[in-house]
Amino acid sequence: MITMEGKNGFNELIERAIVDNWDNDALTDYKGRTFQYRDVARKIEKLHILFENSGVNKGDKIALCGRNSANWAVAFLATLTYGAVAVPILHEFTADQIHNIVNHSEAKLLFVGDVVATVIDGTKMEGLEGIVYIPDYSLLLSRTDKLTFAREHLNEMFGRKYPKYFRPQHVEYYHEATSEDVALINYTSGTTGFSKGVMIPYRAMLNNFAFAKHVLGDKVSPCDKIISILPMAHMYGMAFEFIFEFLTGCHVFYLTRVPSPAIIAQAFADVKPRIVIAVPLVIEKILRKKVFPVVQTSKMQLLLKMPVISKKVLERIRENVYQAFGGKAYEIIIGGAALNQEVETFLKRIGFPYTVGYGATECAPIICYRDWKTFVQGSCGQAAYGQEVRIDSTDPTNVPGEILTKGPNVMLGYFKDKESTDKVIDKEGWYHTGDLGLMDDDGNVFIKGRSKNMLLGSNGQNIYPEEIEDKINSLAMVNESLVIQRGDKLVALVHPDYDVVQSMGFGEEDLKSIMEQNRSILNSTLPAYSKLTELIIQEEEFEKTPKKSIKRYLYK
Repeated sequence: MITMEGKNGFNELIERAIVDNWDNDALTDYKGRTFQYRDVARKIEKLHILFENSGVNKGDKIALCGRNSANWAVAFLATLTYGAVAVPILHEFTADQIHNIVNHSEAKLLFVGDVVATVIDGTKMEGLEGIVYIPDYSLLLSRTDKLTFAREHLNEMFGRKYPKYFRPQHVEYYHEATSEDVALINYTSGTTGFSKGVMIPYRAMLNNFAFAKHVLGDKVSPCDKIISILPMAHMYGMAFEFIFEFLTGCHVFYLTRVPSPAIIAQAFADVKPRIVIAVPLVIEKILRKKVFPVVQTSKMQLLLKMPVISKKVLERIRENVYQAFGGKAYEIIIGGAALNQEVETFLKRIGFPYTVGYGATECAPIICYRDWKTFVQGSCGQAAYGQEVRIDSTDPTNVPGEILTKGPNVMLGYFKDKESTDKVIDKEGWYHTGDLGLMDDDGNVFIKGRSKNMLLGSNGQNIYPEEIEDKINSLAMVNESLVIQRGDKLVALVHPDYDVVQSMGFGEEDLKSIMEQNRSILNSTLPAYSKLTELIIQEEEFEKTPKKSIKRYLYK
């Protein structure tokens, strides 16, 4: 485990990565500009001069809200290495949510991207001293003369401080902090309303990096390439599509626009990433649109029943799927939500190098993981490096209980919310995840669902809606679903795959008939207490959080 007591070891790792990889490519806006590590260092230094001369102190909060980009990454690194506390805000949040988070976090400065800049209102964030435009670090708002002067004279100040050249020996970052100090406050995307500010200490940042180095250090090398698809303001994307790779000396590519399936597919082909980090939705869309239609033809099904031929066919399918992700990845790490069982069974059958991890913002984020070569289907791995995991159940292998975890990854608590903190971190230091799961004798964890989503049957039986939804999502014409309780009856809201519906020429009545047949097929596989009384067609796609989980609370 990486620990540097009395020193801010994390910022020292940033310093070391920059110096050791000075002339290598570091950050690229896909189809745009590239920064070498030396460019990152120079930009960090300029932002440090801006902070220092505008009155930002160590420990002050600096918020960042914008789509992934090289300049976003630089502003984040500059904040931490200055000794300030970063407050990453998901750019998908509404203007009111952004205002609330900026105010609640007591941020002094706010960095915003091009789209966010058009929707926020500075008058609703009275504590801010300034708003900085991420694309060029210009000022959109300044409430102090010091900030205005510092920005207007920034290049001049930099030139005076470094009259000849800015060299590796000039890179020296703030170290006077302990591993228990707050590195950042991450506001959970949350599916239940207002977000809570998770205080992530440096020890959690360090241990998440140590974990990644422990499991992937011999697979990922300096100059390897990675694509950042998930929001950096979300801990999953930040830790494993940015921080681990940057500190390793890799070259990170940012999909600065909305990452549509077509853009993602093109980026995989161009960049050929060494590791792919994904949410299930990305994997499932690629398979359902490109692979399943071919595999499910009668000719292909016939070939797959022939022992000798089937092996070659499966190898060919595996290679095609592998190439869809660039053809260079050691493994595809899936997290953020449950992977559909049909999709996972298919990936396992073709021997695809995938694994499913498990984490939470409150653990910055990793809790469980296992390398794809030893990964057990249906699980989310074992307790991650440095973490302990247990199931709060009298019989953890058979009776689901809440998943608890303890270790260096666990947050300090929720910012200005001791009551909520005390509800999830007990006196022994165990973080109560709110997820229900089982654990086998080898320590593999199997998630059954969220405890708050669990429904109670008419005779007191526990019903896990996620398990039923997983079955529904594999039925004909279904894109996604949500199981809810109405009185003592269970119903499912179903958003059909309208692309397939239209291509088949089906009308509204046809679709209703198909859904009723789906309900009959589904109910034949379910116990009496969890059978559905109705499948209701949901025409609009479900509203989702940035990590693509359905916002359940909107549909209850």
